[in-house]
Amino acid sequence: MPKSKRAKVVSLTKVAKKTRQQKEGLITDVQANIDKWKYCWLFEVGNMRNGHLKTIRKLWKDSGRTFFGRGAVMAKGLGNTIEEEHLPGLHRLSQHIKGQVGLFFTDSPPDEVTTWFDDFHPPDFARAGIRAPKTVIISAGAVTQHHSDPPEPMPHNEEPQLRKLGLTTRMNRGVPTLDVPHKICEQGKKLTPEQSQLLKLLGYKTVEFKIKLLGRWEKETGNVTMEPATEHNSQPNGSNSEGEDDDEDTSD
Repeated sequence: MPKSKRAKVVSLTKVAKKTRQQKEGLITDVQANIDKWKYCWLFEVGNMRNGHLKTIRKLWKDSGRTFFGRGAVMAKGLGNTIEEEHLPGLHRLSQHIKGQVGLFFTDSPPDEVTTWFDDFHPPDFARAGIRAPKTVIISAGAVTQHHSDPPEPMPHNEEPQLRKLGLTTRMNRGVPTLDVPHKICEQGKKLTPEQSQLLKLLGYKTVEFKIKLLGRWEKETGNVTMEPATEHNSQPNGSNSEGEDDDEDTSD
């Protein structure tokens, strides 16, 4: 029987695996940057967003290079053992590549780098599955969106979506309105997809994108210096609800 020529549904959640050539290209690129820069930093990401990583790349365009790809491939670029390391000392940094981490190459002094990343923590929307960092309650009255300052009333065509996400609204002079206060989320409890979507729709940014510097390798000495262990204030990233690919090589 001939194959059907009817259109087939293709799931957009599937991501093509990296080819061997792409992985070898990443390894080559990492090693080229090892040769170019004085320092190689290992960093961890809290509340991952590709958009914020792109901002970092843009701001450090002339003085640094960022890699955020498969950990095993980046570790291979540094070298997992003394025999395999690209330059002396790198295998000690490679041993710490675990979880959602990346590499940052630069010639900037360590104090300047740590100060810059400590100050870079833009607010963002919380994803479903994380524990709410704060309790958010909407007051009775007109439902407002907080994407601007001051907040603006929600447009009338958004009311069906608000009701779908759990708000018991009614229309009052063309504005979605609540008769009683509504608690969107409670601090410490996991966010549902509906709560996460409602927070985003209303403009409540309750988490921060954060880069935590874990340690650095210095080319001149071959020494690896790990940062003191501190409590990471980020939430688990969970599933990628916005279509970002955690395994994507997002090097600039």
